[in-house]
Order: sequence, then C-alpha cells, then structure tokens
Amino acid sequence: MPDRVKSELSHLYFNPKTHKENIPVRPIENTIRAATTNIPKFLDQMIRPIFDHKCHRTTIIDGAHLIKRMKRYVRTDACKPSTLFCTFDIHNLYTMLPQDESLNVLVEFLHVHGYRKVKGIALDTIRKLALIVIKENVFVYGDKIYQQTTGGAMGSSFTLTLANIFMWKWQKELVRQQDITGELFGRYIDDILMTWNESEQQLRELLLEANQWHPNIKLDYKISQNLPFLDVLLTNNNGILQTSVYHKPTTEPYVLPFTSDHHPYIYANMIQTALARAVRYSSTFEVFNQEKNQIKLMFLYNGYSSIYIDDQFHKHFVGYINEAAFTPVITEMTQFFILYQKILAQPTARQTQVTRSIEAAANTTNESSEDSIAIMPANVTNLQHRFFIHYTHEKRFRPLKRDMHKL
Repeated sequence: MPDRVKSELSHLYFNPKTHKENIPVRPIENTIRAATTNIPKFLDQMIRPIFDHKCHRTTIIDGAHLIKRMKRYVRTDACKPSTLFCTFDIHNLYTMLPQDESLNVLVEFLHVHGYRKVKGIALDTIRKLALIVIKENVFVYGDKIYQQTTGGAMGSSFTLTLANIFMWKWQKELVRQQDITGELFGRYIDDILMTWNESEQQLRELLLEANQWHPNIKLDYKISQNLPFLDVLLTNNNGILQTSVYHKPTTEPYVLPFTSDHHPYIYANMIQTALARAVRYSSTFEVFNQEKNQIKLMFLYNGYSSIYIDDQFHKHFVGYINEAAFTPVITEMTQFFILYQKILAQPTARQTQVTRSIEAAANTTNESSEDSIAIMPANVTNLQHRFFIHYTHEKRFRPLKRDMHKL
C-alpha cells in the first residue's frame, strides 16, 4: 500500500535534446513518490525478462552488442560494396503510445508466447494493473493537474517495457521481410537499424509504407553507407565493415574534473572505461589511435596529468596482455588486435544484466492452466545441527564478526 504521508502527485519537467535541430524538449514525469509507483516496478520486474527472452534476436542492447551483430552479418557474406545502412527513429514513442491498444498488445504478446499466467498472476489481472499505471496517470505542471490520455509516463520503467512490446507487433512485417532477404534488423527502443541490398528506391518505398501502418507511429529515416547508430559509426568501405566511436556534434569535452573531491578509483575507472570503448569500437589500428588521442586530450583538458593518464593506459593494457615491457602507447597492430579480440569478447555490464534477465525468464515455467497452483517445498531447518553465536551480548566475539559471517 502507498504511504499516505509520503505519497505525492507526479510532476512534469523537460530535458532539452541539444543534439537535435531547434533543440526540442523531452517531457519527463517524476513518479518516484506517486501513489501507484510500486505497480509499474512490479510489472516491469515481471514482464521485462520475458520480453528480453523472447525478443533478443531483434533487440540491440548497446554499441558493443551492435558491433557483434554486424560482424555476424558480415560473416554471412551479405555485406557487399553496394550494401546500404538505414537508421530511423520513432517520433515521441513513449508519449504517443495508444493506451488501450498497448494494453491489448501486452496481453497478445504474453498469450502468443504461451503464457496464461505469469508468476501465478492471470493475464486479465496483469492488464488491469497495467491499466492503472497507464490510464490513472496524473501529474502537476504549473498550478494545474493533468491526466495523460495518450502514452505513458516517461520516467516510469514499465512505460519502456510496454513501448518495447508495442513495437514488437508494429515491426513484425519489417522483421519478416529482412529475414526473407537475409538482412539485419535491430532495434534499441525507438531507434532502428536495417541493412539493405536492394535498390535505395525500394527501401524508400518500404519506409513510406511503414509510416502509414499506425497513425501514432511516425519515423524519420536516413540511408547511407556511413551512418551512426547509438554511439557507433558504421561505414561500408567497398564491402568492408568499419566501425568507430561516434561523437555527436554537440558533445562537449567535459568529464569529472581531477580537482573534484572523489575517490581515486573513479578517475581511473573513467579513463579505463573510455579506453575499453575505444578498443571495442575501433575496427582498425589507425582508428583506435585517433580515438585514444582524443581521450587523452579530453582528460588533459579536465586537469588530469599526462603521467596519470599514461599510467592508467598502461594498467589497462597490461590487464589484457601480460607483457612487462608494455608501454602506454600501442606501437604494433598485433598488440591492438589481441586487445580487440579479448575486450570485444567480454560482455558489457548492460549485456550481463540482460543475459541474467533472459536466464531468469527461461527458467520460469509458463503457467498455462488457470487453476495451476505452484506448491513450494517447505524450507525445513534442522536446528539440532546448527549453532548460534550472538556477538551483540558476547563482547569477546565482537572482533570476530567478519569471520563469523563467513562460516
């Protein structure tokens, strides 16, 4: 139950999209203390793992995952000198979701994948809970109270999951056509990437048709052999895939200043994280060196010493290549590709999180019977074979608290 004392109405605020023309704003609702805030959290924790599990083939997790998907595509010999890349984004996906239709698609998604219940909760009950989240969404802006009649709260975790599931249905025809031709289709929330080996005119006609599939779903697209997607720049260089880190034109060279009062590991972690991304995303030794130099200049600009930066570079390299003579500057292409293979093979934190979510969903049995009841075995503890130490009242045990927790 919500806390009557602490609960308050959501309030609306706006974040500018400085990387877009005319700087539009993104409306966000702060729902942290809303009376219904626990319902979307509950629904998201229950349904998102199912989406991650069932839709992993068409979902792009992050830039590193995109590169792995593209490399898999290249290995099929589908990347030709004429291959085009197409990226498009959906206009205001969160706030343009049709509410009733989204709830119907949610139930359809679960039903299609064999669910009649999820963790003992019937689909009709899930729909009613989702209806409360979507339709009873009120917020304060200025001196007035508003109710959202289209879309969901941007700031609610469940809105993201509901939007993903709605797009699962919308994109079906595109996925089907890409599968037939052996082309790649990948989506990251409201951003979509496709490869194409037919004529550009045919692609434009397909996208024009897709723009008419739903009145609330409108897209802007770009077609080229050199396009950014997420933070990766993809280039088709005469049939050879090249990748690099993409920096938005509005990006400023600011990071946490070295003079700020933070733990030393934070400064080191920022440098090593930036360097790991440079290795993952750079398809050539030359591209990596350019990105590495940009990283060093950025940290120098923010007060980091050249000696400190080089030391972090060295620690990062030695962590993957066990050579005592390894210098902060990689001078050989062989060294770079050893790093590249090792780092690209490692999952990112986000990939690990999604993998665990998929495993959790895969281990959950579909409850197809409406009368099914999960009976859990009783957790019987045999106290005769246990011993207890109470270090609160036995002062002589206080220095041993850490060791006793390990028993």
